[in-house]
Amino acid sequence: MASQPNRPVPQHFVPPTARELRAQAVQRLQAGLFGLAAIVLLVGLANIINDRARLSESPAPTAAASAKADERGDPLADIGVVPAASPEAPASSRVTPKN
Repeated sequence: MASQPNRPVPQHFVPPTARELRAQAVQRLQAGLFGLAAIVLLVGLANIINDRARLSESPAPTAAASAKADERGDPLADIGVVPAASPEAPASSRVTPKN
């Protein structure tokens, strides 16, 4: 048998061209930026949900303020300097002047 002519050995791996390398880099960059945007949106949504939950747990500020105002009362009316603003005030707190 005669020797066969030299043929190039078949390659199973073809190295990527510069264009393919650039396309792969752009694809990785797009995937990374999309992932970061998704994380930012999820954190923002969780923050909104937390704020809404915190607001619904706390009592309304007007109800809390009126409850504190009712507890304190009017100090001038308590000592009898001025008449009580509310008609439900106890009679003992009302002092009538003796003229």
